[in-house]
Amino acid sequence: MATLRDIKHRISSIKSTQKITKAMKMVAAAKLRRAQDSIIAARPYARKMKELLESLSSSAENNTNPSFVQRDVQNVALVIITSDRGLCGAFNTNIIKTAVNHINSNHSEANQNGRLHLIMVGKKGYDFFVRRNYKIDSKHINIFNNLNFQHARGIMNELGAGFLTGKYDKVEIIYNEFKSIIQQRINIEQLLPIPPELLKKLDAKNIRATILTDYIYEPSSKEIIDALVPKHLNFQMWRILLESNAAEQGARMIAMDSATTNANDLVRLLALIYNKARQAAITKELLEIVSGAEALKKAG
Repeated sequence: MATLRDIKHRISSIKSTQKITKAMKMVAAAKLRRAQDSIIAARPYARKMKELLESLSSSAENNTNPSFVQRDVQNVALVIITSDRGLCGAFNTNIIKTAVNHINSNHSEANQNGRLHLIMVGKKGYDFFVRRNYKIDSKHINIFNNLNFQHARGIMNELGAGFLTGKYDKVEIIYNEFKSIIQQRINIEQLLPIPPELLKKLDAKNIRATILTDYIYEPSSKEIIDALVPKHLNFQMWRILLESNAAEQGARMIAMDSATTNANDLVRLLALIYNKARQAAITKELLEIVSGAEALKKAG
């Protein structure tokens, strides 16, 4: 049975850990506010650029851009975005599990034949897949400490070059999308070739087609789309990195809040055990004193 000193030492250790988790929660909350502001600012631009690209690609003459070309899929590039550090709940576990299931369900043959290429963003995902001998083409570690647009451009340049040279026939990405502080949603998206979008959506209530806005382009729409596609891909990657970063900070904030609450509950429980043990020790000493006094009376 643990002694009073052991219990007191354990209470002190848990309180020290509680201070750390509380500080980490506050740091995560500050980072989350900045990350949330960044992703909220980026989403409208990314959405409008995507709409413009959909409008441009509706014409057959504009679909000649290499980034739209669909071909037989032999080699697949899969970008998996995790965090560089732990202590963020099930953030990394969930995305790694989703990635493994996706590979087994959709790219099992490519993986067995060495035609599945992983591009790892984040140390946690890299550590997991490198230990299991997956084919990793590149890794991008510790970019979230100082995340900037150049990181997104560098990753996208690597993927774009691989697609245009035929090294990759398809590029997919798996990441956590930020929904709220307590909710993240894992997304699997195709980056290249740019997937064909429905240009007309049927409204079930009104039974009518919603047509995208028709713009007047200068110079030609083909020249604009050739210039727009790289910008679109770079900014989509930037948005995805911002989404993942915000989701990570939200998950860490919740995990540290839960850890702080659990530490507080454990301290209260140990304090109760300590007081009971201390009371039992005092009672035992009193009984020994009384028993000794009674023995002296009988002896006298």
